[in-house]
Amino acid sequence: MSRELHDIIGIGIGPYNLGMAALLENTPELEGVFFDKTPKFEWHPGMLIERMDLTIPYLADLVTFADPTSKFTYINYLHEHNRLHQFYFLSKFEAPRQEYNDYLQWVVGQLEKLHFGYEVVDVIDHQEADVPHYEVVVEEVATEKRSSYFAKHISMGTGSNPLVLDTMKGQPEEDVLHTSRYMFEKEKLVHSPHITIVGSGQSAIEVLLDLLKEQENKEFHLSLFTRSSGLFQLEKGEFGLEYFSPDFVDYFHSLNFQERNDTLDTLGTLRKGINPNTLRELYKVLYHKTIGEKRQPVTIQPNTEVRDLKKENGKYVLRCHQWQKENSFDYETNKVILATGYKPHIPDWFYDRFGDKIEWEDDKRYKVTRDHQLVFKEQRDHHFFTLTNLEHSHGTSATNLGLSVIRNIQIINSVAGREVYPNKRDTIFQQFRMED
Repeated sequence: MSRELHDIIGIGIGPYNLGMAALLENTPELEGVFFDKTPKFEWHPGMLIERMDLTIPYLADLVTFADPTSKFTYINYLHEHNRLHQFYFLSKFEAPRQEYNDYLQWVVGQLEKLHFGYEVVDVIDHQEADVPHYEVVVEEVATEKRSSYFAKHISMGTGSNPLVLDTMKGQPEEDVLHTSRYMFEKEKLVHSPHITIVGSGQSAIEVLLDLLKEQENKEFHLSLFTRSSGLFQLEKGEFGLEYFSPDFVDYFHSLNFQERNDTLDTLGTLRKGINPNTLRELYKVLYHKTIGEKRQPVTIQPNTEVRDLKKENGKYVLRCHQWQKENSFDYETNKVILATGYKPHIPDWFYDRFGDKIEWEDDKRYKVTRDHQLVFKEQRDHHFFTLTNLEHSHGTSATNLGLSVIRNIQIINSVAGREVYPNKRDTIFQQFRMED
């Protein structure tokens, strides 16, 4: 059992807490330790499709917005792997998805305070101790042995879980699967005569594109249903992207809860949609496949909600509803891929230990300060920072990989009690309110 009082313990090791660990390497007065239950680091392994790129620029790495001179930048990764010239000649601003994962694993390999294969099963709040702190109970997955670690502050980055409708749960994963498992099940999928994708976000179109290429060597029908009104692109204009800036987050956070929710409703094109390059590639593939009036075994239908699923005679029957025409119909398929998004993962111990101690904005969303602290009913100096479930408090930037660096800047500065990394403002050309 470790009795050392760490400055901060990170729960979960995704890009958010990994970025914090990398930045702490250059902060000698602070010491942190991080735990994750997975045996090794992999970033969305079920969606590491060849030739697919991130939807954000490579500058949105773990550290650049805080410290462009850091050895953990994506540019230095390319330099260390002798790929800088090739990337330069490629003339692309987005990093390949597979290479981004390799970059993250490269950073992991250089950090000593990351512990994989250890699940945080409890966090105990020692508010009345001489030095108030948190006790983090960790279970080694391989042995089920438990140990306690102690920290002044907590950073919860527990990520998200696949969102699957209740009516579609309980089916064999090789038949009905979320996109998060796509690469694990792909070889079985492509031997089926009919595959249906449900959804129309970035993941849905990436899977659709990948399966369209598989049709060149295998025969199967490919369908996509989405309740959205169409396959619409993500807003990528310069003034639209300014809504991901720290300046806009300052403004957004200053609004009351209802105003923030209303604002999110107006920013749908920034939050939901498909990378224009991905859509362009999809259209190009479909165009070339239909040269010479060839009919392709492809069905793409918007305005259609898949409400239920059942198995009959070895096939799956989707209960579909075309909501504009108020028309319902059944649709047979052999495999179903659910591109239905994700929901925040909040551990059970969090509700048990902290549910009654913190302030909530509604029954699912907790109140969070501008620098990402949970707001406790009783004031405290040992803070609980959250990197999860923040869209209601910090807006469009909540799930943006690039702005996670800005989040880590604020947390590190808060814990250190000084400006370790510059907290930049006046970064855009628009303004969102007049100064008094």
